[in-house]
Amino acid sequence: MSFTVEERGNPNSLSYRVFFKNADGKYVSPFHDIPMYADESQNIFHVVVEVPRWTNAKMEIATKELLNPVKQDVKKGNLRYVANVFPHKGYIWNYGAIPQTWEDPAHKDGDTGCCGDNDPIDVCEIGSKVCSRGEVIKVKVLGILAMIDEGETDWKVIAINVEDPEANDLNNISDVQRLKPGYLESTVDWFRRYKVPDGKPENRFAFNDEFKDKDFAIEVIKSTHNFWKALISQKTNAVMLSCAVDKWFYYERK
Repeated sequence: MSFTVEERGNPNSLSYRVFFKNADGKYVSPFHDIPMYADESQNIFHVVVEVPRWTNAKMEIATKELLNPVKQDVKKGNLRYVANVFPHKGYIWNYGAIPQTWEDPAHKDGDTGCCGDNDPIDVCEIGSKVCSRGEVIKVKVLGILAMIDEGETDWKVIAINVEDPEANDLNNISDVQRLKPGYLESTVDWFRRYKVPDGKPENRFAFNDEFKDKDFAIEVIKSTHNFWKALISQKTNAVMLSCAVDKWFYYERK
């Protein structure tokens, strides 16, 4: 299964969008149409790369727009960028999301005590390759971090591209601690402080700032997949998601 992207508009502009097509050239949604699993039997997941490593533009899947292209986040009419928080440059991993997942803002998580952030679940891909914006990759899940962002649960999955040279050596979060010393600490530091230059407080984390392991992470991903299934079957309220998304689903499947 392969996907290509079509860019419209100029990067670093309000009109810039990255649309997705399948192998037949048909437009698809990276939120809804790309399968969550690349290989369910091996727990290999698809990830849509929104932000390549070491870049600063805050890109995201546009959950409120038809076909859900990737666009740059906007606040008060201004394009958003993450600041360089010493000693880091931009995002320190390839950052993206797992399709067909959704963190339900009406569900209070039992571990964090907070509701979901109304987005697909986020992924930090820690391989050596700098991916391209819109690239769809296959990853092994290694662990997860429970961030609390302005009172919302915002899970951060740690994963590695299956094509990375180190993929065979990294099978759980303990392997990351052993083979990439300091990387997880840098990840917590980045997420804690990246909003401070914008005048916001530091983010908090559940589990005493500790990462949970692969099995825990996969269960969290599965739960967000179930929330997504409830969303598209209209068994739950699509808080702040546009009617265009639901109408597009209905049109494609009727």
